[in-house]
Amino acid sequence: MLETFLQSLQDTEIATAIREGESLFPWIECVHVLALTIVIGSIAIVDLRLIGLTSRDRSVVQTTASALPVTWCAFVVAAISGGLLFSSNATAYGHNFFFLAKLSLIAVAGLNMGAYHLFVGRGADAWRTPALTPLRARIVGAVSLCLWITIAAFGRWIGFTINAPT
Repeated sequence: MLETFLQSLQDTEIATAIREGESLFPWIECVHVLALTIVIGSIAIVDLRLIGLTSRDRSVVQTTASALPVTWCAFVVAAISGGLLFSSNATAYGHNFFFLAKLSLIAVAGLNMGAYHLFVGRGADAWRTPALTPLRARIVGAVSLCLWITIAAFGRWIGFTINAPT
């Protein structure tokens, strides 16, 4: 059933145009990489503030309020462009270890972010300086930063392994 879905996705007109066109895949990939750079960069701003390494003169709430709208816009662009790239070779991507690991890590990063916003970040308006940021928030920031670095690395590995035998 999964194979049928992957093959039918790969056989769509847009997927075929991306796969067989001379420049569509590279342009979409450029948009995807740029969007991911903005996603990871804006998340890193928040994570580094939580850890206490940057934006030491701004509260966590100020940093988050200015970075997260950019993060979400870029994430939407990355998801759409990534979906288009996936469709062009769905049967290969659907079985690629690094692709599947990247998606899994994005889900874990989402859970980490959810845990921060639901539990850890309560009272963040009082964290006006890094010294006032509790250890649990620093840990969430460090975990998030490590996850997004790993996501970027795994994304890079996809291109080197997509046609490799499994």
